[in-house]
Amino acid sequence: MDDLLNAFWSYEAALAANDLTALDHWFGDSPDTLRAEGDIVLTGPAEIADFRRTRTGGAPPRTVERVHEVRLAPDLAVLTAETLRADGSRGLQTQVWQRGPDGWRIRAAHVSAVPGRTVQAPGSDSRAVWRTTGEPLVAGAPDGPLSGVRIAVKDLFAVAGHRTGAGNPAWLAEAAVEETHAQAVRLLLDAGADIAGIAHTDELAFSLSGANVHYGTAPNPAAPGRIPGGSSGGPASAVAHGWADLGLATDTAGSIRVPASYCGLYGWRPTHGTVPTGGLLALAPSFDTAGLLARDPGLLRTAAEVLLKRTDARPVRHLVVDDRLTALAEPEVQTSFTAACRALALRTGLPAADRIAVATDDLDDWLDAFRTVQAVQAWRQHGAWIDKHPGALAPEVEARFAAGRDVPAERLGAAETTLAEARAHLDAALPPDTALLLPATGGSAPPTDAGPQEVEAVRAATLRLTCLASLAGLPSVALPRLRVRGLPVGLCLVGARGTDLALLSLATH
Repeated sequence: MDDLLNAFWSYEAALAANDLTALDHWFGDSPDTLRAEGDIVLTGPAEIADFRRTRTGGAPPRTVERVHEVRLAPDLAVLTAETLRADGSRGLQTQVWQRGPDGWRIRAAHVSAVPGRTVQAPGSDSRAVWRTTGEPLVAGAPDGPLSGVRIAVKDLFAVAGHRTGAGNPAWLAEAAVEETHAQAVRLLLDAGADIAGIAHTDELAFSLSGANVHYGTAPNPAAPGRIPGGSSGGPASAVAHGWADLGLATDTAGSIRVPASYCGLYGWRPTHGTVPTGGLLALAPSFDTAGLLARDPGLLRTAAEVLLKRTDARPVRHLVVDDRLTALAEPEVQTSFTAACRALALRTGLPAADRIAVATDDLDDWLDAFRTVQAVQAWRQHGAWIDKHPGALAPEVEARFAAGRDVPAERLGAAETTLAEARAHLDAALPPDTALLLPATGGSAPPTDAGPQEVEAVRAATLRLTCLASLAGLPSVALPRLRVRGLPVGLCLVGARGTDLALLSLATH
């Protein structure tokens, strides 16, 4: 990082800490130094300093997502930073920096705020989000840490008194009314949450797009005209619209992390086996997890504590990045990712992320082994039903199941061996006090009218990023910290087994 960006990040650190002495230092000591915000224009260091000292609490907490540099001359540059505030509003700050005998200083600065996206009221589009709703659909306990929280339950979890539809009308027609709640549903209800409704899923959860040929594509309010991501697109859309506060969802190969990335949400995939999955319709049990989506990282952590039944967390002390993994994302995502990593280190007070090699030359082999075992397990779960209902599934979904139909035993055994080796490698690479940072998806959400080949290409590229946590059973948290052409992309944290709460704590910074 050159000395100009070092100066910029030091200035950001002073803003975060409301360090008035440091802030005075970074503004040029000249009578024509200027700072503008809204309808206020301040000139000269004394006027700017007086303004800061009368401002209650300093600048609002924010995350710098991306920094753009235009070098006008060797000693003169313009920096524009894209920022995200805790309330969801966005902003831009543009600064003219000049280098003098004492180094770089700000000569002019302009700050502008962009209002947060307005939460939309339920309308006709809600039919592609909800299978059924209520006011509430199911009431939770009168008191608890989640009292008043509304949950969108993915249509794979048993909800007593209702049928499980699995994203397919033929499945729904044959389903019996559930007598008891799924374990995760019961834990959330007992903690005081209400079920707002049962939200659509991609068919039998074997997709990452959020498009359902039977019920439509749930709208993505964070990226209008684009898919929400799947297979938890229904809960993600409900939370992104403000129709629910939490989404109870599943993640087998990325079905929480992908919609979180596309819809600008926080998403948590737990350590495999730590959240009970009783009453959940399985896809591939070796990789299935029950996790959450939320707009508020604090609420996400509180709900995770309910599901995990613990509150302890050893803090993360080291951030790491694998350039090979970062390079799997689109170039604009890589640029935004680099800025987001710096901002996370600044906010948490941790050292800048170290470069390490987590992936190996075997990454494609790991993905192939993962997809093989996933397909075999998925066919074992649902193959008999699929054979009895030809044509009931969308062709591309049926093809994914069919890929697991006739896998030879020796190929399955080789795949399982490859996964065991990959898990051992990742366990060694990620000690308990370390978090791996990587883009949650390879790019922003594709348009709803993207062709099947484009959607499949995006899916394959993203799976290279999401499969690491899935195949190793590791916890992962997606944060809405990247921005590409005005569209959200997630920053993903992956940690060692059992470090869920430590990762969720990082998300609150």
